[in-house]
Amino acid sequence: MTMPIYMTGARRLFGGLLMFALLIPSWVSADDIGPGAIIKNSTDRIMALVEGAPAYFDETPERYFRGIGAELDAVVDFRSFARGVMGEYASSARLRSLDAAGQQQLKNQLNRFAEVLRQSLINTYSRGLLAFGGSRTELASTDFSSGNARLASVSQRVYSPEGNIYTIRYVMGQYKDGSWKLRNMIIEGISLGEIYRRQFEAAAQSASGDIDTVIADWGDDQVELQQEDEVDGSQ
Repeated sequence: MTMPIYMTGARRLFGGLLMFALLIPSWVSADDIGPGAIIKNSTDRIMALVEGAPAYFDETPERYFRGIGAELDAVVDFRSFARGVMGEYASSARLRSLDAAGQQQLKNQLNRFAEVLRQSLINTYSRGLLAFGGSRTELASTDFSSGNARLASVSQRVYSPEGNIYTIRYVMGQYKDGSWKLRNMIIEGISLGEIYRRQFEAAAQSASGDIDTVIADWGDDQVELQQEDEVDGSQ
């Protein structure tokens, strides 16, 4: 089951933008650089990987996917991300309501879903990113939360070769070890976390709450993006 999400631009564009959002270099710490500069460096790093991929992708595509996977593994806590996507089905309240056997089952389901989600993101969006070479990016602003210095929002504009302008907002958090990691991203006003959470809820309801079925059926095309008529993306 898929949930259509309507937005300007094709699936590959969304995939490329998502990878800009996720791939923050692991070697940069909060002590060295702020969240805005991290986003800029990330974009430069990832576009270099994309530009080099055509030279070998047809013969050794696994090399490219491994590179994407390594970057994601270094900066994304897939287990926490998966728990957020599962929503109430993996909430602390639900966990406390279960007996010991039920709690272990839920933990196993969460671990399995984290790996399924990881593979889905790598497969879908690393392919989408290949079609996004030649774009120019510009850091727009970095805003820190007035109530929490460990939360920041970084806005970036992406200029496509066709002349359209797309805006990404990165919601970032600083962790106890000082590193900045992504908590969510909003692409042209669409929240990625909310898309996946709604999709999981819909799939769980369709499966009468059978989480094992939802996990087994989750695939690379789980979030179906349908292209609307193109509009002028200039600001």
